[in-house]
Amino acid sequence: MSSPSRLDDWLTARRPLVLGLFRIVLGLLFASEGAATVFGILDRKASPVGDWPFWYAGVIELVCGVLVLLGAATRGAAFLSSGIMAFAYFTEHQKDGLFPLQNGGLAPVLFCWGFLLLVFTGPGALALSGLTGREAGTRPLHETA
Repeated sequence: MSSPSRLDDWLTARRPLVLGLFRIVLGLLFASEGAATVFGILDRKASPVGDWPFWYAGVIELVCGVLVLLGAATRGAAFLSSGIMAFAYFTEHQKDGLFPLQNGGLAPVLFCWGFLLLVFTGPGALALSGLTGREAGTRPLHETA
């Protein structure tokens, strides 16, 4: 066995753990965005209750962020999160320029694509869904079942 093959095998064996850590960090960051919007923490002013679309987005960010963080209903929460970040980008940011670096939309774009990745990969390791016997995201990527 050649050295690159051994490295590839070593990295592949750790994919579920790294995917789980990615999910945890992404969920924590997203939940903190939502908490800051809803409760006015982390040096941010709270959005008034019912203020469209910001307060509602904050609630979705908080709830979906916690679900993703815990690895519970990950794919559904990630799908909703990806969609709301695409909505945020196209309605709030793109009017100020085409590229995310121009219009301040880098965070929504990264969240959108990060969550979309979780929709397709599942939660990885360290997920509550793994406790129920439905450990998604741990199969090799070449399997289609």
